[in-house]
Amino acid sequence: MLLFGIQHVLVMAATPISAIFLMSATLRLDPHLTVDLLSAAFVLSGAGSLIQSLGPWKFGPRLPFVMLPGGAPLVLFLAIAEQHGLRTATGAVILTALFSFVVLPVFSRLLALFPALVIGTMIVIVGVNLVKVGAVLVTGRPGQPGFADPVNLGLGMATIGFTVVCYLLSTGVLRQLAVMLGLLAGTAFAALLGSVDFGRAAEGGLFNAPQPLPFGSPRFDLVAALPLMLYSLASMAEATGQTVINAEAVGKEIDRRTAVPRTIRGDALTSLAGGFLGLPLMVTSGENIGIVRVTGVRSRFVTAAAGLVLIAIGFLAPVTRAISLIPSAVIGGTAMVVFAVITVLGIQMLGRSDLDRHTNTFVCAVALALGLLPVLVPGVYAGFPPNLRILLESGVAVGAFTAALLHFLFDHVRPGIAARVAGARTESDR
Repeated sequence: MLLFGIQHVLVMAATPISAIFLMSATLRLDPHLTVDLLSAAFVLSGAGSLIQSLGPWKFGPRLPFVMLPGGAPLVLFLAIAEQHGLRTATGAVILTALFSFVVLPVFSRLLALFPALVIGTMIVIVGVNLVKVGAVLVTGRPGQPGFADPVNLGLGMATIGFTVVCYLLSTGVLRQLAVMLGLLAGTAFAALLGSVDFGRAAEGGLFNAPQPLPFGSPRFDLVAALPLMLYSLASMAEATGQTVINAEAVGKEIDRRTAVPRTIRGDALTSLAGGFLGLPLMVTSGENIGIVRVTGVRSRFVTAAAGLVLIAIGFLAPVTRAISLIPSAVIGGTAMVVFAVITVLGIQMLGRSDLDRHTNTFVCAVALALGLLPVLVPGVYAGFPPNLRILLESGVAVGAFTAALLHFLFDHVRPGIAARVAGARTESDR
């Protein structure tokens, strides 16, 4: 179980590391503060994973979930910090976490607007977006130095190849560990090519603990926090899809009316704690669902073990530095495989959504077109106001709300209008 938990950690470690490094570079934080935030990110990721996996009281759906910072919440956090300061940004995280608790009862009543058609469409967009994230780790960003470097491309492709070979030749437990073995083999190959700097692992002390309120006391500004609050609604929709698809991946029947709010409460509680540690919103990660599907290991206690490992990493500075040594191209190669599995899960869900009905096909097509637009054409909304642009560039949010709105119009509003028109014609014929 510990090995399976470590496998989740190795695949997910890139997210908190890259999120904190991006914060540090964008906001020009000093190295000591960066180390504190990295420690906090691992500890909170572990604590959130324990909450979601074990489900104490009304928090957590008791499904194999891992929680991480990053993504759109990080972008919003950085935007607020640059415009209003870090204290206001941390205040916005705390306000948004409290906002999630307040609006959750209303959101729970809207779950009927998210059937398999809507959730499947959203999962496909999530998967495609994540595959792109993994690919960028391999290739780098277009226009920047080192883009499509042959060595990095070779490392990414070799890691994928190692994973395939491990899965092909192994059986039993070793086959279930294929993702981790492929990642380790890719790292060893990178070391042979001289792409790993082991000297950095010996720098610094042995222990490190997250510091509360690293930016000072938070400042609460509702106007500044509004974009993050609006995004939290999209995050709730995404949590809905992830809870359903995770339950399907592990073969567990759930009541969405109770399981989804438990997931959202776990997100909000972890984010609330993260706000006091200087972190952006913490979100339940859909990436580990791919690992569950690839390995076949469905136990929620495996992700609980991953949570304990993440907490230990947060306090053990050498371990954190050692994990950070894994080349991004190797992590990207592993991530592409795992994330692509999520896309396949979304396609499977759409396959059960009666796409033979032309209405469902149309709803799915429009939602995919609008949701994938900012993923496939970065910067398409560059001319829009900053707050609106941040929301539009979240392809998951746009796709989910488009699918939900069209489903409501075609399956709820249109039949009522048609019935009234038919009734009016009958009356006139009389």
